[in-house]
Amino acid sequence: MSPSTPLEGGRPAVDFLISLERFGMKFGLANIARLCEALGHPERSFTSLIVGGTNGKGSVTAMVDAALRAAGHRCARYTSPHLLRLEERFVIDGAEVAPAALDAAAARVQQAATALVASGALESLPTFFECTTAVAFELFRGADVEIAVLEVGLGGRLDATNIVSPAAAAIVSIDIDHEAQLGDTIASIAAEKAGIVKPGIPVVCGPLPDEALRVISAICVERGATLIRTDLDRSLAQRVAAMRLSLAGAHQRANAAVAVKLLETIDADASRRIRVDSDAIREGLAGTVWPGRLETFDTKGCRVVLDAAHNPAGARALASYLQGVAPEGVTLVFGAMKDKAVVDMLSALAPGVRRVFCTTAPNPRAAPATELAAIAERIGMNAEAVEDPLAALDRACGLGAMVAVAGSIFLLGPVRERLARDILR
Repeated sequence: MSPSTPLEGGRPAVDFLISLERFGMKFGLANIARLCEALGHPERSFTSLIVGGTNGKGSVTAMVDAALRAAGHRCARYTSPHLLRLEERFVIDGAEVAPAALDAAAARVQQAATALVASGALESLPTFFECTTAVAFELFRGADVEIAVLEVGLGGRLDATNIVSPAAAAIVSIDIDHEAQLGDTIASIAAEKAGIVKPGIPVVCGPLPDEALRVISAICVERGATLIRTDLDRSLAQRVAAMRLSLAGAHQRANAAVAVKLLETIDADASRRIRVDSDAIREGLAGTVWPGRLETFDTKGCRVVLDAAHNPAGARALASYLQGVAPEGVTLVFGAMKDKAVVDMLSALAPGVRRVFCTTAPNPRAAPATELAAIAERIGMNAEAVEDPLAALDRACGLGAMVAVAGSIFLLGPVRERLARDILR
């Protein structure tokens, strides 16, 4: 099942949103600008923080949201994609929005979008992501949210989330990914990611390649934005090292540093009056919940680690983690999209993998299991193709070693649902 499959029982407005996926991606701010205008600019009803980057932006979004809640703020977060339910993208005060609330907001967006097309203000319907972003703004306005943390969908400059005027921004990391949309060099990707930099705002950056740093620094100077580098702050590193993080993996320390600095930057801005003291930051980072990121399940005598690693940098981070927790090696269940750097991902994971079951993730863009297995075999892995992800999971668990499931977030949804169901039995 695709993560965006409509729920049974009939939800016309949500079905309308999901139907837009067939039109694919379309970059630019014109559609979301007209849509927000037609809705009465819901994006202006709350203070926003925007988080971009190649990897880690979802984790930072979740951490910042958790700390803001711990500080007593009425806050929300918008992330993508989701594992199983569309509701997962819209979290208010720590809870997914209710289906009825999503239906109502989606209906308002559908009405506005279709009216814009009918009047000729738009040539065609907005994309799925443009409409879900507008739905997020509608939901947050309706809930009287004080501050919302928005994860950039893809890139930054032309991403629908970039319609907001944020109080601050974060760029967590820069690496090669989505080359068809963002370019195939670190510099071109950095330029797209830095599109979220607005005049005069603080911009918190995690450790970046020199080439990316040069591009982002130049854009910050051009726009009068203050660049804040976490890698140069020794005091920050010490504070983060002393914190307990709920999210596993050494890479989450770097993500946490970005989250902490972003929170401290907002707290220091007297004009915003968004106070987040050190106790709230510690509580938030210790209690952050972000499914599918080095998330562990113990079921039927098998330990399974789920991770949303979907590019080479993510695969390297996962490999580092697995080396520490399972030095004897793991069984890998792997599925990826057709446009991903599969060779680089599998090469990063191969040294710690005893056997890999390649599978087909439930998404139209997924690479076939047989194709993935052939690639794995070419680089010397012990590979087998198992078309169905749940069958691949069963085969992997039957071998006795720790199991890692990775390669695409679209693979994690049904696997996670199955594991959670097994635990409840």
